[in-house]
Amino acid sequence: MSSTSSATALPRHIDPRKFAQQGVSVHGYIDLSLMDRIVPLLASNEGQIVAELVFGASDEHQQQCLQGKLNAKVDMVCQRCLEPCPQQLEAEIKLAMLWNDDQVSQLPKTWDPWIVAEGQVDIYQVLEDELILSLPIVAYHDYLCIAPERYQSGDRQTTQQAADKLSPFHVLEQLKGSVKTSPETKD
Repeated sequence: MSSTSSATALPRHIDPRKFAQQGVSVHGYIDLSLMDRIVPLLASNEGQIVAELVFGASDEHQQQCLQGKLNAKVDMVCQRCLEPCPQQLEAEIKLAMLWNDDQVSQLPKTWDPWIVAEGQVDIYQVLEDELILSLPIVAYHDYLCIAPERYQSGDRQTTQQAADKLSPFHVLEQLKGSVKTSPETKD
């Protein structure tokens, strides 16, 4: 079993099937700025992703696989104050390498399928997918980042009156009221 140094950048292109046959372990980092799809979801592209990857064969079916962990500290936009909000991302990877979609049905439920052909693969895309899945739906600071009075949108009664004036049904309600109060006309 071989491994790389922990202070190195993770190579972008690897041969995962070859790594699995050789039982390679990889520990390294990726600059967040190299992840084109996740950066627009964040407040900045600064930071690093630390990856610990183990290529090998699964115990259950001797299926070639990739297991590992990803850790990254990123800044997302706080949905309360719209300022950067630090988030710790952690992703567990458990991918079984398959040749085609037909093999997915035979895969145990504890493994995620990864359709991989022979040859080089851009591992950054695979790891980026895992990080995107680990993003929180919304990000908030752990503390009260805006004044409590900003949570209210105004006087409830005034707001309802303004909504009634804008409502097209408000005009119909006025017409209905005027029909009831008008004197009956004779033909």
